[in-house]
Amino acid sequence: MIEFGSKKTVLDHSIQWWNPGKTSQWQKDGIDLVMGKREGYYFYDMEGKRLMDVHLNGGTYNLGHRNPEIIATLKEALDEFDIGNHHFPAMTRARLSEKLSQSTPDSLHYSILSAGGSEAIDVALKCARYATKRKKIVSIINGYHGHTGLAVSLGNERYSRLFLSEGDPSEFIHVPFNDLDEMEQALRNEDVACVIIETIPATYGFPMPERGYLSAVKRLCERFGTLYIADEVQTGLMRTGKLWGIEHYGVEPDILVTSKGFSGGIYPIAATVVSKQAGNWMNEDGFAHISTFGGSELGCVVAMKVLEISQRKEVQQNVDFVARYLRTGLETIKKQHPDFFVGIRQLGVVMGLEFNHPQGAIYVMQELYKNGVWAIYSMLDNSVLQFKPGLLCDKEYCDELLSKCEASIKQAAKSVFSYS
Repeated sequence: MIEFGSKKTVLDHSIQWWNPGKTSQWQKDGIDLVMGKREGYYFYDMEGKRLMDVHLNGGTYNLGHRNPEIIATLKEALDEFDIGNHHFPAMTRARLSEKLSQSTPDSLHYSILSAGGSEAIDVALKCARYATKRKKIVSIINGYHGHTGLAVSLGNERYSRLFLSEGDPSEFIHVPFNDLDEMEQALRNEDVACVIIETIPATYGFPMPERGYLSAVKRLCERFGTLYIADEVQTGLMRTGKLWGIEHYGVEPDILVTSKGFSGGIYPIAATVVSKQAGNWMNEDGFAHISTFGGSELGCVVAMKVLEISQRKEVQQNVDFVARYLRTGLETIKKQHPDFFVGIRQLGVVMGLEFNHPQGAIYVMQELYKNGVWAIYSMLDNSVLQFKPGLLCDKEYCDELLSKCEASIKQAAKSVFSYS
């Protein structure tokens, strides 16, 4: 067992050698956390404080921390596989790609495998540019699609400005969410390669698509020769009550991206699932995009198990139960604090809790942390708390969570109104 020293040592070393700004900011926010033991939907601070995890690292731990089925699958795979060699066909990559084609909308066919979500988004954009022979990309104002090369230019300038990666505004076009007029204006010149939308934009605080919005965007894309990319990194894999969030809106995308929970929280892997049109470059030059760790054979075995678990009937039924049960409990808490807790944005176990203060979710996060719950505020809207319970939570867990939420929101409301 590796010795790490005290918690203070880890924090000091993190500031000195890892990420000083991030480490210090959490300390300022009152989150004095270094993760230690983890299991199921709980994890522990290095010094033993237990936390219920309803952040799940963006859905990475949909199936819980250290899910025993996933671990057993990986251990068995280690007897035969390693990461493999990206140059050659592989049993595991072929099988996973086949399963992805079978479990995604009929419009999709090929899978391009990556090591993480940002890389998978970059691949999606390259495929769209290849297929349309256009460069322009439309994304949502305050959207978020990762931090790598092309992906970082799609989101808020907070993440791109430091690295001089804002992108040429004539090439990277940002339009308001739920605004069809602006979307049509951006597409009407028939020079846009793709529109990319998180089905429910997470970092923006989970605003819900208005009725008919996403299907209307897809029709605009078809009308103007633009591809539709569904970013399902956080909304996919049964989080919304369907395997892919986009299924709720009757949209068959040209490209779909999955990551985070695809890994089972155990082995990094992502996939860009594309139409035959968007993936035809692989018939022209299969070496045009390569990724040494993309589609690691060990990752493929894990991802197949994740897909299998996520599609079990009892898992879907449990997601429906958890979504309804927590919504009922949260509505009761909301009635107790109508001036502070003002809304619940929800589709399945994708939830955003709205507070009537520009930094209300930060106050709530801090009180939840004190009471043993880890949830995080939306980075681009600090009034909304990202509240993301897992797929396999049981009633006992939900009852404990609601009890802690009730106490925490009460204290946060008291703090907010005492300062105002």
